[in-house]
Amino acid sequence: VQVVESGGGSVRSGGSLRLSCSASGGTFSFCYITWYREAPGKEREFVAFISLDAHTTKYADSVKGRFTISRNNAENTVYLQMNSLNTEDTAEYYCNARCRSTVYEGQGTQVTVVS
Repeated sequence: VQVVESGGGSVRSGGSLRLSCSASGGTFSFCYITWYREAPGKEREFVAFISLDAHTTKYADSVKGRFTISRNNAENTVYLQMNSLNTEDTAEYYCNARCRSTVYEGQGTQVTVVS
């Protein structure tokens, strides 16, 4: 399974972006998906998680109420809707897929929030 993130870009504070995490060469149906982010000079940070059937979602306190994770298994895609973005959200965002005993991760997509 190849994981590809997309949807990053530059946006002003208060704006929105929707990140996508897509699978090629396989299916996400058996994968738990977690979004992480890494900002320059900071450690990797958990952002959001979604279970196989989307019944369980979890969020970091810093994004709760602003970000929403969802999935469309038919399209092999997981989304991260990010609203009310602020400069603290600037980071490289990575999609991590835990599929049974194997973990896949993409190359990341950059999100830059300017004031």
